[in-house]
Amino acid sequence: MIWEDDDKKTEFVQVDNTVDLSFKIKCKQLPTMHAWELTQALYEILPWLREEPEVGIHQIHGATSGNGWERPPDGELMHLSQRTRMNLRVPKTRVEEMMALTGQKIDIAGYELEIGAVTEKPLSPLGTLFSRYVAVPEGMDEDGFMEWVVEELAKRDIKLRKMLCGIGHIIHTPDKKIETRSVMVADMDKQASIALQEQGIGEHRHLGCGIFMPHKGIKAVGETEDKSHFSGT
Repeated sequence: MIWEDDDKKTEFVQVDNTVDLSFKIKCKQLPTMHAWELTQALYEILPWLREEPEVGIHQIHGATSGNGWERPPDGELMHLSQRTRMNLRVPKTRVEEMMALTGQKIDIAGYELEIGAVTEKPLSPLGTLFSRYVAVPEGMDEDGFMEWVVEELAKRDIKLRKMLCGIGHIIHTPDKKIETRSVMVADMDKQASIALQEQGIGEHRHLGCGIFMPHKGIKAVGETEDKSHFSGT
């Protein structure tokens, strides 16, 4: 894939080392808090996943809002539409093995989910990326967390120009509670965008943490993420 930057007149060549897999699913409802149960169910079908840190397993999300309907709070049930998908971020070398999921039925906290056909999508080099859940290092406040994000990306030669730190959530496992916060970064160049999507940030990618997705813009997140904090440099 080749992209041309209109401003800098430079050529961007994307090598598809990592792709997104979007699976159709049949499932009427799930608990909003299901990250650990989903991961365990996928481990049963694909045992090698336990030792594959480069795979990102998104939590399953219905619509966040629409026609007056809002996503239920953490701990409640959410009703899923036929458009709902199960999304995984996968190294290209693992795509064929992932096909074993199609046709499988899994149990997630007592609710049956049937996995259907899959669509493979290349990563998008958009300059605005959003992660619903980034694991917060233990004992770190919001300011410290934002500094940590900047430092982590600097290690990869990614300089942040704009960042939005938003809503916090807790992910429950049998052993511990994992504090997370949503993060948006903006005004990234194409190469940095792809690198961040491939590598993620922080721990617990199998629980949906640290996985960045292209987003239409920083304003849209600001409108939906209450109690957000914006930092521009």
